[in-house]
Amino acid sequence: MIDLRSDTVTRPTPAMRRAMADAEVGDDVFGDDPTVHALERETAEVLGKSAAVFVASGTMANASALLASLDSGDEVLLHARSHIMTHEQGGVSVLTRALPRPFDAPDGAPSDETLDRWVHGADDIHRARPRLICLENTLFGMATPLSEQRRVATFAADHGLGVHLDGARLWNAAVALEATPAEVASSADTVSVCFSKGLGAPIGSVVAGDVETVARARRARKLLGGGMRQVGIIAAGALYALRHHRERVREDHDRARTLADALNAMDGLDATANTNIVRVHRPGPGRSAARRPRGPWCGMCVHGLRPDPSRGAPGRDRRRHHRDPLRGGEGPRRAHLNDSTHRGGPGPTGHTPARRAHLQPCPSPRGPWGGDGGCPPWPMSAAHERTSHRTSGRRGASTVFRFLCGVSSRCGDQALQWTSVRV
Repeated sequence: MIDLRSDTVTRPTPAMRRAMADAEVGDDVFGDDPTVHALERETAEVLGKSAAVFVASGTMANASALLASLDSGDEVLLHARSHIMTHEQGGVSVLTRALPRPFDAPDGAPSDETLDRWVHGADDIHRARPRLICLENTLFGMATPLSEQRRVATFAADHGLGVHLDGARLWNAAVALEATPAEVASSADTVSVCFSKGLGAPIGSVVAGDVETVARARRARKLLGGGMRQVGIIAAGALYALRHHRERVREDHDRARTLADALNAMDGLDATANTNIVRVHRPGPGRSAARRPRGPWCGMCVHGLRPDPSRGAPGRDRRRHHRDPLRGGEGPRRAHLNDSTHRGGPGPTGHTPARRAHLQPCPSPRGPWGGDGGCPPWPMSAAHERTSHRTSGRRGASTVFRFLCGVSSRCGDQALQWTSVRV
């Protein structure tokens, strides 16, 4: 079975576990942990920055960077569907007391018109002061071109603004753009990177930037409860991932394309791969039974995902998977399932709770799609849950399967999860 929930559900390889067990440690709050020092130094070098600080998670990394870059009452320009905006409990407002100003753009970077409108009237004492632009690369698997990042960075520099890059999957962006991590990070004053996603470490992220800003981020880490003692044990896993797993990210992208090709071979589906994410469009409720997707494998079927006649939209499904649903590897793969909400947060129509649907053993040749079947094109060994959220209005919404392939999910047990979001 393959875990389709996230590329964060990887497990350490035996070599990574040995590195962690043998790690030299010290008290990192006192600055005495040599393994943490090595990780921070090497990450800063890879990203082309002067300094770095190790933190427990990507959310803490972004929060620390924002606390180091903003004052109370400042205004932050960020993508409306970015992780900072939608998946960090509003920390940009709660922790930094800043005002988020969301924008929308297909490639993840604000347009010149958006930037000009944002800074217009910045001296007006009635408004919050523009201070920071936040970018995310990749955003939903799409790699923002370096030319767009440079354009935004040039604007920021001309107007005395800072740029923070949420690079949780910067390693994927670098491969997709055929660039070095330092080139991807070069346009940002601060950048966060994660080791527990595609690189397969169990814990850890890093904030990198100039020495002064990183010193403030280190103080912010302590404020957030992130001061850790003999943390070299987990830093060793991140250091091993940095040294040995970055080159394998390309394999995940190749597998995502292979999966997209396989889905395109199914009737009624149109799949596109972006880095380690596959998006699949499914026609609306008017499609015929003959066009319902079906696969050659039985044993488990997907219940639900029928268009709601009263709402019209078939929905948007997001599935993430890491290493190798289609080929063999260094070991069996693992999987599970999680409830999710739309990454963009409540839209103009708002979210409402919806029915639950389940993955269950197929009881008969008649599949849960109705008609004459529709089993998923992969084996499943146990019933797992899929959660749907529906909203009204938007007809013709696409079905999106998100497959995030993690480099080192060479795991023992196996399971499957499918998270669905209706918009």
